[in-house]
Amino acid sequence: MDQDVKDPVYVTDQLIADDIDAYLLKHQHKTMLRFITCGSVDDGKSTLIGRLLYDSKMIFEDQLASLENDSKSLGTQGQEIDFALLVDGLAAEREQGITIDVAYRFFATDKRKFIVADTPGHEQYTRNMVTGASTADLAVILIDARQGVLTQTRRHSYLVNLLGIKNVVLAVNKMDLVDYSAERFYEIVSDYSHFAKQIGMDSFLPIPISGLKGDNIVTPSENMPWYQGPTLLGHLEEAPVSDTEMQGHPFRMAVQWVNRPNLDFRGFSGQIGAGVIRPGDAIRVLPSGKTTKVKSIVTFDGNLDHAVAGQSVTLTFEDEIDCSRGDVIVQSDQPCEVADQFEATLVWMAEDAMLPGRPYTLKIGTQTVTATVTEPKYEVNVNTIEHVASKTLGLNAIGVVNISTDRAIPFEAYEQNPDLGGFILIDRMTNATVAAGMIHFALRRSQNIHWQAVDVDRDAHAALKNQKPAVVWFTGLSGSGKSTIANIVEKKLHALGKHTFLLDGDNVRHGLNRDLGFTDADRVENIRRVGEVARLMTDAGLIVLTAFISPFRSERRMVRDLMPEGEFIEVHVDTPLEVAEARDVKGLYKKARAGELKNFTGIDSPYEAPELAELTVNTVELSAEEAAEQVVQYLLSGSDRG
Repeated sequence: MDQDVKDPVYVTDQLIADDIDAYLLKHQHKTMLRFITCGSVDDGKSTLIGRLLYDSKMIFEDQLASLENDSKSLGTQGQEIDFALLVDGLAAEREQGITIDVAYRFFATDKRKFIVADTPGHEQYTRNMVTGASTADLAVILIDARQGVLTQTRRHSYLVNLLGIKNVVLAVNKMDLVDYSAERFYEIVSDYSHFAKQIGMDSFLPIPISGLKGDNIVTPSENMPWYQGPTLLGHLEEAPVSDTEMQGHPFRMAVQWVNRPNLDFRGFSGQIGAGVIRPGDAIRVLPSGKTTKVKSIVTFDGNLDHAVAGQSVTLTFEDEIDCSRGDVIVQSDQPCEVADQFEATLVWMAEDAMLPGRPYTLKIGTQTVTATVTEPKYEVNVNTIEHVASKTLGLNAIGVVNISTDRAIPFEAYEQNPDLGGFILIDRMTNATVAAGMIHFALRRSQNIHWQAVDVDRDAHAALKNQKPAVVWFTGLSGSGKSTIANIVEKKLHALGKHTFLLDGDNVRHGLNRDLGFTDADRVENIRRVGEVARLMTDAGLIVLTAFISPFRSERRMVRDLMPEGEFIEVHVDTPLEVAEARDVKGLYKKARAGELKNFTGIDSPYEAPELAELTVNTVELSAEEAAEQVVQYLLSGSDRG
């Protein structure tokens, strides 16, 4: 082809390619705003987001056709488009007309990119709202103009403020259903302002809207000439984002993994949570406190001369120091704190109430530790913002507690650094997330109490007694024969010259645990105390026998985790409920059946049988003497048990 003659098809394709490249380049450099919509049930959150997607031309033709069809069969607006169906993707949501899960949607305008999280309004799904809010820069709190400020409005507002979201829009929705009344709008704004001051919310922007009709969403409403403020989209396009805010803080990076592709390279990978880092900068690795300097900043696209908060990088060090997943790399002369006891706010998100003293898994950044929670200092009444006394926290409750971890962890107060101050609690048995929390500060006693080293240690005590320490944990229903078998086992071991001590459930409750009742929370604390005492006794070189119902697997596992590997021996005294009840030596089952004894295991309180006990003895098939002999033989069978 003549060079002076260009193929028109080629020219067209090239122009399209150039336009795409130009669009992508422009799109790449737009700022990103993450925001949530929240509020009470049926305030119109999903409809609002659907309207934003529709008006910003982010719906394809096939989606629009599907939306029109769905609106006729599933919609709530007659023959008109039901914009909520763009977001409520779950079948259960469409059937009930409510949002259940968090729905994330991306859209963009000429000025900015957006990720919006449509969070549930129903009280049952408040935990999902917390999930959506945890990464948001801005919150749009919707209020139905007919309903005004409701309890869930207050709860979501409190959580938004608690999570540190400073940019808040109060969108008074469904103004079309109150005849676009300015009086009603300002009445709601006045009510909300009073509540906002109570919770310490510094400011918010009120906007009267109709998500269904499109008033003040993208273009100013002709129906509300009395409102002269920005439209919702106009404000979203201009609102500040937090991408650069954390760059002014001291350097922090939680290590996600150790990058070791070969013997010649060892780097530490993670996302920078705060600050700026350059090769040659002095850094400190926490909690060990080891110091070195940054040798290089490595990325897939090559080495960098600096990196900032929000970037994911791999750092190499000038010195070979210990650093692993969960550690935090910090600016050497401005490190964060390290502690193992904190005050924190908890948002409880599980159906089962919190059990003070029960061990939970705590995940903060890339660190995972075991933690226990105290009885709440107080619970917050979201309607009155009163601090009320509480023994526990139920579903959606918000309270302030003390938390202890099994080892010291690097942290910062949540308001300073959400990455190092925000955490979740996970049930160790079900792996379900049960709470979200925000650290306030370390408790002074965590800095004032130190482990005292002693010269005569547990190995020396055990060697003197010529035996290996152990905890033999008898568990089973009341009446199964735990105490009887444990007593016989101790006599047999004593006859063999072993040094033992028996902790019996009833005996311990006469002294050490006399202040505890039989609620689930008290049972947890009962076993926690016994576990700590048993561990101290093994430090003295003893073989400790315990006879407790200990109905919960989680607490038995807690005691197991206190002990060195192989020194916790769980013995399940397996007796069917009907057999234990027929024995009823103490008359407890009879009282429980008559309603005179509450929270009795097996009747109105559960017993979680061991799943992987070291030994199970069936007291229907074996006598107490035979069962005890099995336990003794198990203890003696290991050559290292002495």
